[in-house]
Amino acid sequence: MTDLLQFSQTGEAILTLAIVVLMFLAFLRESYPTEVVAIAGTALMLIFGLLPYDDALEVLSNPAPWTIAAMFVVMGALVRTGSLDALTTFADRGARRRPKLAIPAVLLFVMFASAIMNNTPVVVVMIPVIVQLSKTLGESASKFLIPLSYAAIMGGTLTLLGTSTNLLVDGVSRSQGLEPFTIFEITPLGLIVIAWGMVYLRFVAPKLLPERDSMAQLLSDRSKMRFFTEAVIPPDSNLIGREVTGVQLFKREGVRLVDVIRGDQSLRRNLQGVELQVGDRVVLRTAMTELLSLQRNKSLRRVDQVSSVETQTVEVLITPGCKMVGRTLGALRLRRRFGVYVLAVHRRNQNIGRAIDDLVVRVGDTLLLEGSPEDIQRLAAEMELVDVSQPSARAFRRAHAPIAVGALIGIVALAALGVAPILALAVIAVAIVLVTGCIDADEAFEYVEGRLLALIFAMLAVGAALDSSGAVELVANAVAPLMGGLPSFGIVLAVYLLSTTLTEIVSNNAVAVVMTPIAIGLAEALGVDARPLVVAVMFASSAAFATPIGYQTNTLVYGPGGYKFSDFLRVGLPLNITLALVVSTAIPFIWPLQ
Repeated sequence: MTDLLQFSQTGEAILTLAIVVLMFLAFLRESYPTEVVAIAGTALMLIFGLLPYDDALEVLSNPAPWTIAAMFVVMGALVRTGSLDALTTFADRGARRRPKLAIPAVLLFVMFASAIMNNTPVVVVMIPVIVQLSKTLGESASKFLIPLSYAAIMGGTLTLLGTSTNLLVDGVSRSQGLEPFTIFEITPLGLIVIAWGMVYLRFVAPKLLPERDSMAQLLSDRSKMRFFTEAVIPPDSNLIGREVTGVQLFKREGVRLVDVIRGDQSLRRNLQGVELQVGDRVVLRTAMTELLSLQRNKSLRRVDQVSSVETQTVEVLITPGCKMVGRTLGALRLRRRFGVYVLAVHRRNQNIGRAIDDLVVRVGDTLLLEGSPEDIQRLAAEMELVDVSQPSARAFRRAHAPIAVGALIGIVALAALGVAPILALAVIAVAIVLVTGCIDADEAFEYVEGRLLALIFAMLAVGAALDSSGAVELVANAVAPLMGGLPSFGIVLAVYLLSTTLTEIVSNNAVAVVMTPIAIGLAEALGVDARPLVVAVMFASSAAFATPIGYQTNTLVYGPGGYKFSDFLRVGLPLNITLALVVSTAIPFIWPLQ
């Protein structure tokens, strides 16, 4: 009977691990969003009884996700009051005075700003600033955008509040019985990371960073205004019945066929095979010189021009707060609602120019928009788009900025003094920014990334299943004999390398939740203190530099920098390896294993 019970427990552990492996494979395939995969994995574990219902309920009491949600609202107040906008003003002034010192100064500023606030909005705000600085210096933005992301990532390792991953590892470890981390407990190691990171970014990275043009530079010349010319096909036109893509008039140099509008319907989704009919409106994109030439061309008697609108090409970034995320471009009806066309989309080293209407918008996408400046501004304001070429100009509640900044500083200071837990302080800060009008309730909860919270709660449930099913113990007992003879440095390095490798290919928060209980179980099996191994997981889950998908800030600079996947690998892999050695050497001195 005992053997059967043992076999049943082992079977549960193996099945749980198999589901986790399948989830990681699904993360890699990206057929479904990560939060959908995580929820599906949790559901399977509930169905098979691998995750007891009571354990699943306990996940909701973990303070980490609620703290992260509260901090999103506080960050929203900082954005809404223009507190973060002060970063752009500061950097722009510094660039005009001392351009060569501006980039290092901005990177240092970003590092320390990321220590006490979510690094994603910091990077979003600073991308246009870096692009402007690169123009001032006469350099490609690709030389500076990867360092911007890396600086934000390293800055997040300075404090417990620096990144959601730190809070998440703390939440999982305390649920496993470890003492909670204090807000500045990891700061000594974070300073070591920053010191090495700055050396690397100053002396090594410049030799590895590529010289690349962004999508807007590749597909358009920003210095020349373009025109959309809308022409109608009259009853006596000899173009009637001809395939639009075969008309030489629309194929001449300097003229681009954008759309054919029939009635109120856009046919741009598939212009191949569209035969022109009476009343069709053909939308062409031309430079001013070509527009004048077309107007004088006698062959244009077959096409009656009805309008021409001066336009500009703008490259915009899809950020986590953008209202276009999760919707297809066709469903957004940008032409009808705003008079703006999407010329191309950049995603994961792909410049997508065909079948754009069917594309589902994702965070990190870069869109190349064409339209009048007024129409683009209207679209950007409504959808909360970020123009990567220049800092945004919007109405801020600047009078409330001291309150928002004070709320954030209050969280940090009072948490450091141990006055109250971080979650309690964060909730009080949320109440303050809402009651004082730093941000409206409707706006505040738009800043809360519901998809990230869904992923975190689901992965916490997966972590609970790994523990309750015996999977953590199974893995720890299997690995412990292989690591038993290693010195402290070797044990920490093994945990760090496994965590950082997984982080590069799947969600950092998912890795943090899965690896933290495994690290604790491994420490118990080896008879060493678990805290150093948990710290290794915490830093390895954040310090993801080698791919654009390992960390969200890498994803955000991918498109604006015109990068290839290999660029991150070339610049980030040496940084990953050297940091692994530096951190694994330092951890046993700060948190001894014995």
